[in-house]
Amino acid sequence: MVKLITAPLDRETARGLRAGESVLLSGTVYTARDAAHKRLCALAAEGKPMPFPVEGSVIYYVGPTPARPGQPIGSAGPTTSCRMDAYAPTLLHLGELGMIGKGARSQEVIAAMRETGAVYFGAIGGAGALLARCVKSAELVCYEDLGAEAVRRLEVENLPLTVVIDCLGNNLYETGRAAYLARR
Repeated sequence: MVKLITAPLDRETARGLRAGESVLLSGTVYTARDAAHKRLCALAAEGKPMPFPVEGSVIYYVGPTPARPGQPIGSAGPTTSCRMDAYAPTLLHLGELGMIGKGARSQEVIAAMRETGAVYFGAIGGAGALLARCVKSAELVCYEDLGAEAVRRLEVENLPLTVVIDCLGNNLYETGRAAYLARR
């Protein structure tokens, strides 16, 4: 069964998701990669306001390609999430409830997710052109000098994702592998 969810997330929704579940996400998602995360964490350290509402936010680790004429965005596939691991706990403690990327996360990020009730979604790497079809609009928020890695506000519709790590720390990368090995 696929769950339909909306971003920004509320705590009840985030806490109700379990590793292995498929979701279709609609609503507002922000893009940010490591350079933008570094700047966002510097703002937080200085006590300055964030350039977008972090509470309940979902951040997609993506650096989209330029949009073709008439399209809101170019190819928009996930990037490797571990590059954000040094910064993710700060944003999670500021209220971020969802992250979208690919690949494993550090124990520090998983611990912060458990503390804050956040979830980590996996998007299919290599399917950026297909994922871009779910983006209905894209607007630059800040850090234009970062090019593709600038923070953007995306409006998405039925973005297909899998809950990889839930707020309890259940990790599909571990449980899925264990289930596979048990069947062999």
